[in-house]
Amino acid sequence: MPAMPLPPPGSRHTVSVLAFDGMAPFELGLVVEVFGQPQAEPEVPWYDLRVCSLEREPMQAVGGFTMTTKNGLDVFARADTVMVVAVPDVRGEVPPELVAALREAHERGARVVSICSGAFALAAAGLLDGREATTHWQHAELLQRRYPQIRVNPDVLYVDGDDVLTGAGNAAGLDLCLHLVRKDHGARVANSVARRLVVPPHREGGQAQFVEAVVSEPTADDGVARAMAWALDHLAEPITVADLARQAHLAPRTFIRHFSRQTGTSPLRWVITQRIMASLPQLEHSTMSIEEIGAAVGFDSPVTFRHHFARAMKTSPSAYRRLFRTTA
Repeated sequence: MPAMPLPPPGSRHTVSVLAFDGMAPFELGLVVEVFGQPQAEPEVPWYDLRVCSLEREPMQAVGGFTMTTKNGLDVFARADTVMVVAVPDVRGEVPPELVAALREAHERGARVVSICSGAFALAAAGLLDGREATTHWQHAELLQRRYPQIRVNPDVLYVDGDDVLTGAGNAAGLDLCLHLVRKDHGARVANSVARRLVVPPHREGGQAQFVEAVVSEPTADDGVARAMAWALDHLAEPITVADLARQAHLAPRTFIRHFSRQTGTSPLRWVITQRIMASLPQLEHSTMSIEEIGAAVGFDSPVTFRHHFARAMKTSPSAYRRLFRTTA
C-alpha cells in the first residue's frame, strides 16, 4: 500500500513513530495514546500521528499479534517530530537506512525524540554527540560504553535538548510525551491529557528511585501521601519539613527518609516543583504580574520565584508567558 502523503505546511503538527518486527507494544502504544487520540479541546489543533516502519510485511509483536503500517521511512523522516521508542537489539547495529532517515530529519529541522532504548538509534546517527542524554537505567552503562562522546545521565526521566530529546525507560516515555505536549500547547492542555490518562502531569524525581529497589508494601495510613495532599492545598503558605512531618505523624528525619524513598526527591524540592507547576496556568491565562503569581504559589520573593523557575523550566517566567500565551 502506498504511503499516506503528509499534510501541507501550516496544518497540523505531524508526529512519526517507528515500529519494528519483534517490538513490545507498550512504548508505541503510549505515543499513539498521547498523539493519536483526539482531545476534548476543539480549539486545539491536535497532532497528525503516522506510525511507520522499515518493513512493509506484517510485523510480529510481543504477545502474539501482528502489525502492519501504511508508511515507510520516507514519511518517518518528513514529520515535524520524529520518534524512536526502542531498537530491536541494544548491542546490535542500527540499520543504515534508519540512521540516514534520522540525520535527514534532524538536518531538515525536525524535533527528534527517543524513548528507552531508542537512544541507541539516535546515538548511531550521531545526534547525541556532545550532548547529555538518557535511556533506560538498565542500558545506561552500555550506551555510555558504546558511545563515549555522549554524557549519559541515568537518573532522570528525560533530557530536553530542544531539538533532540531522550526519555528513560518504559513509563518515563509518558512523562516525555506529556512534556512535549506542554511545550507545544501549554500546561492546561498537558494537564487535560494527563487527567484523561489518569497520570500525574509532572513527576518529580528520576529513575534512581526505581533502580533495583526493594518495593515496600503500602501502609493503610500513608503519611507521605497525606502530607503531599495537605501541601497541595497550602502552597501559598510557608511550608517546612516540620509542617509536612506533622501532617504525616512522623518525626522530621523519619519523614524525610520515607519521602525520599517513595518519591526519589526531597520534600522541599518537591514543594518547589509543585509551586512551579501551579504557576504555569497563571502565567498562561491570568493578568497577574510575575510578582503576584510567585507570591500566590508560595514563593517568598520574586527573585526566589525566578531562580527556581529558571532552574526547573530552563527559561524565565516572563519568557514562558510570552511563548505560551502565543501558542496556547
